[in-house]
Amino acid sequence: MLTVDPHPLLDTVAFEATFSSPLSAQPSPEWLVALLKLEASAPLSADDAVRGAVRDLLRHGGYKPTGRGKPASEYLVRAAGDGTLGSINAAVDVCNAVSLHSGLPISVVDLDRAKQPLRIGIAPEGASYVFNASGQTIDLAGLLCLFDAEGPCANAVKDAQRTKTQADTRRTLTVLWGTKALPGRTEQAFTWYRELLERLGVAVERRS
Repeated sequence: MLTVDPHPLLDTVAFEATFSSPLSAQPSPEWLVALLKLEASAPLSADDAVRGAVRDLLRHGGYKPTGRGKPASEYLVRAAGDGTLGSINAAVDVCNAVSLHSGLPISVVDLDRAKQPLRIGIAPEGASYVFNASGQTIDLAGLLCLFDAEGPCANAVKDAQRTKTQADTRRTLTVLWGTKALPGRTEQAFTWYRELLERLGVAVERRS
């Protein structure tokens, strides 16, 4: 289902999650929304060393993870700090909570909108995709991405609009963009992620 190109720094975990009903029918409980705050109790916390290691991971292919192209996990810290990180849906909320506290960027795609086969690798020159409903695009050259049959569809900065979760989403693929420079952190983040999803009654099956 998923292949991963060789990479000297990438330490990824990918897994499929199956929800018992569409996301529109599963609002996030209060305990999950509470985890979207910086001061929430969590088994992991991020610091400058984590932030630097993640940026180094993304730099390997030639991408520059700064400014508007910085890792999504850094956006979450800023949003949580200014109080604008709110609930979206259960799948995204768990993703954001784990990413916020672990410092690792995480992608979530709707498996029924992505087209097999799936692969993780570095995007070539000229690659891009639309990442929001207003049609804005991101230049993907040199950036680690998740690819489906139509091309890149997710990465550690911004996920593609075409495979994002929707109200009718039932199955997701999650990719934790971890780095070997932070030994054990990706596994710790996955363990907590799985615990949160299982608390919601979601079935989890690891893919990488």
